[in-house]
Amino acid sequence: MTPTIVIVPGLGDSGPEHWQSLWTEKFGAARVRQDDPDRPTPAAWSQRLQEVIEATPGDLVLVGHSCGVLNIVHWAALTGGHGRVKGALLVSPTDADRAFDEYPAVAQMAPVPMQELPFPALVVASENDPFASFERAEAFADAWGAAFISAGEAGHINVASGHGDWPDGEVLLSEALHAWTPPDIVRF
Repeated sequence: MTPTIVIVPGLGDSGPEHWQSLWTEKFGAARVRQDDPDRPTPAAWSQRLQEVIEATPGDLVLVGHSCGVLNIVHWAALTGGHGRVKGALLVSPTDADRAFDEYPAVAQMAPVPMQELPFPALVVASENDPFASFERAEAFADAWGAAFISAGEAGHINVASGHGDWPDGEVLLSEALHAWTPPDIVRF
């Protein structure tokens, strides 16, 4: 059986035109809905991610964006992961160890965990992301034991940077699913 995708949004719950919202519909994905999507904390956001994982049957692949990536890595650090999580696509990780005047709530997710993840992961980073330098994103991938790929100069890989529909991301997700699941799995 193909793993269920679990969408893990960042601040504001990734609006209706965001690729994460489009993928939720397109792939019938489960979605993490935080009680307060504008005020992340490692404990509260990790608890909600754990609840969604426990409520979603079968094998899972987590797909995080921005603070959603931080949600995944904090959850993994706090819980040790879950055996049904077969991998994670981590897009545009935000560097919570930096201060952001426009998004001060992000500081609640600091420090960013820098330990190896208990499942395979792929970090996709932009070379001009305003919320994490390319070098910092690469350091995250290295610490997390994740594969790393450049999306070029793609901004924050969100609606504001022209990534509502994100076909290149779908290709990356498909390739990751192929790498993380047995060959007899039917993929999209």
